[in-house]
Amino acid sequence: MKRIRSARRLQSAVRSARSKGESVGFVPTMGFLHEGHLSLVRRARRDNDVVVASIFVNPLQFGPGEDFESYPRDLARDRRLLRSEGVDFVYEPAAADLYPREFATRVVVDGLDQALCGTRRPGHFAGVTTIVTKLLNAAGPDRLYLGQKDFQQAVILTRMVEDLDFAVKVVVCPTVREADGLAMSSRNSYLTTEERAFAPELFRALSKVRKLVQAGEIKTAASAVKRVESLLKDGPGRIDYIEILSREDLGRVRKLSGKLVLAVAYYLGKARLIDNVWIQAPKGS
Repeated sequence: MKRIRSARRLQSAVRSARSKGESVGFVPTMGFLHEGHLSLVRRARRDNDVVVASIFVNPLQFGPGEDFESYPRDLARDRRLLRSEGVDFVYEPAAADLYPREFATRVVVDGLDQALCGTRRPGHFAGVTTIVTKLLNAAGPDRLYLGQKDFQQAVILTRMVEDLDFAVKVVVCPTVREADGLAMSSRNSYLTTEERAFAPELFRALSKVRKLVQAGEIKTAASAVKRVESLLKDGPGRIDYIEILSREDLGRVRKLSGKLVLAVAYYLGKARLIDNVWIQAPKGS
């Protein structure tokens, strides 16, 4: 595995691979890797001749008072894990190189940030789309691998790729969970023993309501949200949002039908946990 710090050197390495007819898969990360990240790497390894992963904690996607400084980091461990999974190139850019003092550009996808985390974290997704644009320009991949846990991010990046004519296919892979259902996240390390014991209730609540919607027993968005609220109301944290939206465009719905996503964000101690499940609601429900 070769470590690369410069965008130009990564571009050169990828051009060399392409000159041999090799395909390139790319997995962007903020490091402190877990099995969810590694599942994306394995999928990229299976699909492509060359795999590139990036490690960069992106300051543009953190708002005031968020955990940029305390975000967990362990670069040496991350490198060992990526090497063990057969990654060819790990891109480790410096913030000063990606965002020099004169940097003045933001990439913004309008509309899709008007729900879920977009309304709670102003500017967050502009930070995500800006950094991923720069990473895609550096890595030049055939395929970009993202996780379902960050579903709004995946929808926004898919739209960005389509709108800006990036020659890359977005591959969204299933959320990887702990044995008790908790979605894997680098921020799970913030949880105390007591908080960790409660955390799987998020997925349990979403799963229970998914079954009720798919059975036709819950027919409206308001009822679905109310049911999830009732399942979480006695927990030790607080709900940030619960929403059920169109899975294709994150549009708001009233009556439940077709492809939907049921999502939650929940403050639990120092952590803000997010999770979601996909729902296929019966037509005419």
